[in-house]
Amino acid sequence: MDTLRDKVAVITGAAGGIGRAVACALCEGGARLVAVDLDDGGLHTLAEGLGDRGAAVLPHRADVSDAGAFEAVRDAALRRFGRIDIVVNNVGVLTNGLPEDIPVAEWQRIVDINLMSVVRSNAAFLPLLIDQGSGHVVNTASFAGLFTYSYDRLPYAATKAAIVQISEGLAIYLRPKNIGVTVLCPGPVATNITVGVPSFGRGAPLRIPGEQFALLEPAVVGELVADAILRNRFFVPTHANVVEELRRRADDWDAYIDFQISRDRGKANTDG
Repeated sequence: MDTLRDKVAVITGAAGGIGRAVACALCEGGARLVAVDLDDGGLHTLAEGLGDRGAAVLPHRADVSDAGAFEAVRDAALRRFGRIDIVVNNVGVLTNGLPEDIPVAEWQRIVDINLMSVVRSNAAFLPLLIDQGSGHVVNTASFAGLFTYSYDRLPYAATKAAIVQISEGLAIYLRPKNIGVTVLCPGPVATNITVGVPSFGRGAPLRIPGEQFALLEPAVVGELVADAILRNRFFVPTHANVVEELRRRADDWDAYIDFQISRDRGKANTDG
């Protein structure tokens, strides 16, 4: 995609955090926006703020776990703007607990929101993009879906790993059809994703990917996504040095698991 000017972008989870930052970055480039979220107030604040800067924004409240949510978003977007060029699947929720404490029902909830929302989005939007012969899909995964560290939130990590695989498969299929695919893999970013996270059992301490990954502001991530769409980049990590972490794991996976275990032992010794 050589320009964002007048492109129509659908973004889920647009009311805050990374979704809001992506919305702002795309509108800065001239895109028109369909902002999707459950947070009605956040959506209208976003729409008013971007509207004051001359952007065209359609706020659309939707629950991405509803069976017909994406068809309704698609139809609203087409009524307002007449086309859809960019789809950003950004919704993601967390849960916390040790593996033996998180109930099956909570696994089902996380899978339905994080993973099946992407599946539903694909069902609604891919036929349209394929028919028009152009477009770009962005799926938000996570460092937690790239390498081993987050046993305190396994349902989240599992869904994000699945999104990486889905995205790569889509890239192989869709690039020859002139449709770009980007998988955004955030490391530490200053968002409110951990607010109100349910905890099971005694809970589990939040495991971070590593001290070498600095906390970023969402605006930085928004610019990375806008650039990736224009450059048709597939893999977009928020921290370039994650590549070295992936190489380290690939070189000796057993040793990498032992390293992660040692991090917990070291913390226990420090805390004690």
